[in-house]
Amino acid sequence: MSSITTMLTHPGGAHKDEFLACCVLLAKHPVPIVRREPSDADLCNPSTCVIDVGHEHDPELHNFDHHQLPRDHPPTCSLSLVLQHLGLYEDAKQFCDWLEVVEWFDCRGPIDTARWLGVPPEVCNKLISPVDVTLLRRFGASNELLPGDPIWEVMRMIGEDLVGYVEGLKDRLEYLDAHAQVWSIMMAGRSGKILFLPRTEPPLEDPSMALERYIERIGLSSEVVGIVSPDRRGRGYGLSRYRDCQRLNFTKISECSDVHFAHARGFVAKTSAEDEGRLRELIRLSAESQDT
Repeated sequence: MSSITTMLTHPGGAHKDEFLACCVLLAKHPVPIVRREPSDADLCNPSTCVIDVGHEHDPELHNFDHHQLPRDHPPTCSLSLVLQHLGLYEDAKQFCDWLEVVEWFDCRGPIDTARWLGVPPEVCNKLISPVDVTLLRRFGASNELLPGDPIWEVMRMIGEDLVGYVEGLKDRLEYLDAHAQVWSIMMAGRSGKILFLPRTEPPLEDPSMALERYIERIGLSSEVVGIVSPDRRGRGYGLSRYRDCQRLNFTKISECSDVHFAHARGFVAKTSAEDEGRLRELIRLSAESQDT
């Protein structure tokens, strides 16, 4: 795709799928975006990437439209097609919970999407953010976006972060496979599992991005109650509940001399302790006798 010189998508109202498709492509090809109907010459020109318009899906010509797909086709939007072409779709589907929702919204609409999610339609409206509204409105009001334009630059940042997250998460999961440990600890008379990530050199950058996915991948989502991982702000470790499991209440260790922070709601704490034995003891001390 090194030959791309222009991205082209439809004019008028903008939707999240072509917006994000352009974002992802900008991460690979920082070129101008034009918003107008494509010509036959555009559709035949591989240097023009045509997105969400044109009724053609031809990756070799860089045409990524889905509107010609049959009505009963699994929800597939222009973002899906771009991610597939870049070899990122399967990982994005696994790691980005929002992706399938974007596909459903664009292909089935809000009512069917709400039904698929098992929620009342008004819940979907309550999840719309001013960030969504402003970015899509400003994008939709533009005829052309060039490098240096605020919206273009924000779109590239979104694309870089999205691609970086998907590509980087696989590396983080492999790192956790090599280094993470699962502790079984008796807590208030009951066994519980704690995911422990030791401090390593070099350290794992932002481990929180991968820890929950790792727990899901090893099949322990119903058994892990807490996480112990290196404190990114200094020596020692952070202690946290996993999915807000009420079996741990870190206010119970707030008076310990080696605990310098415990949140008032009990879901996280910071300790200067580095010895694994002491970390296990702090977990035991934080245990509640029963779920609350």
